[in-house]
Amino acid sequence: MKPQIARVHGENFGVYGARKVWLQLNREGHRVARCTVERLMRELGLRGVTRGSTKRTTVVDPAADRPPDLVQRRFAPAAPNRLWVADITYVSTWSGWVYVAFVIDAYARRILGWRTSTSMTTALVLDAIEHAIWTRERAGWDVKDVVHHTDRGSQYTSIAFSERLAEAGIQPSVGAAGSSYDNALAETINGLYKTELIKPRGPWRTVDHVEFATAEWVDWFNRRRLYRYCGDIPPAEMEAAHYAQHPAQHAVRLSHR
Repeated sequence: MKPQIARVHGENFGVYGARKVWLQLNREGHRVARCTVERLMRELGLRGVTRGSTKRTTVVDPAADRPPDLVQRRFAPAAPNRLWVADITYVSTWSGWVYVAFVIDAYARRILGWRTSTSMTTALVLDAIEHAIWTRERAGWDVKDVVHHTDRGSQYTSIAFSERLAEAGIQPSVGAAGSSYDNALAETINGLYKTELIKPRGPWRTVDHVEFATAEWVDWFNRRRLYRYCGDIPPAEMEAAHYAQHPAQHAVRLSHR
């Protein structure tokens, strides 16, 4: 089993601990006990990553109008396209700071949109929300009435960003300033990004270096990474399961009318 364990660990950015390596091996049909995986990983010198602390990136504009908090720290919607959360994180490179904005669907924690930039401006978050809207509309889903939740960063309370949300029919929601709990889900994804990609794969050279690596990580995160919140399946798989069940549920409701 050692070559299989080393392969699974390497194919998943080298971040999986014994539990996720064991889960992935069993998904692939390799019947092996978790204690065996733990023992063989110790012999191979393999281990998972541990998350560290994160630093707040967005800057509050005290003069900006603030939408109400429509979420109240409830980050477990019953279906996709009910609640999106967004935030900005940062990466140190040899050529200066790079800022990364993410938009996440809270249902399965799937990353819908993201963008990198060397400046932390409204254009950065506008590009990320455009990517998220495109992702859903390309798949045939309407984004009208989705709640988009952020902290009080000036980029998210700007007039240009507010107008784009209104144009798409998306409802803005903003948490309290300085409270990580009010945007905890977005900060969790930022923390995973830093722990699983940025810290172990540095040093980073340029914004292009970060962008290419982020694209690879997001694809892995959405489609292959086993996420405990999703029942130890990837976010895209959890969404697909919901979409597969939805027509049957709709048929049941029609039959009861």
